[in-house]
Amino acid sequence: MTGVGLEHYLVVSAALFCLGLLGVVIRRNLIVMYMSLELMLNAATLALVAFSHHQPPSPHGSPLDGQIMVFFIITVAAAEVAVGLALIVALYRKRQTTDVADLTSMKL
Repeated sequence: MTGVGLEHYLVVSAALFCLGLLGVVIRRNLIVMYMSLELMLNAATLALVAFSHHQPPSPHGSPLDGQIMVFFIITVAAAEVAVGLALIVALYRKRQTTDVADLTSMKL
């Protein structure tokens, strides 16, 4: 039996990204759409770590370049969660709904 290769990680990453994209396209609830966007971001992070882990040694760069970039992605994702959820809560308090169809008209 062989080990887990790069292809396996990329298949899981692509599946997660497609599930996230499907959630954004099909669902009309802001919170579900937001979670789907986070799932897409995590799929990209998984692919980045997989590429970093399976790259051959390079004399020019660190073998941890991909993992270092993941820390920046996690930092940006944390800020995105704080701002995004604050906006969703503010919209819910204003309109009493999280349905996207009810929020298409942003007039006060």
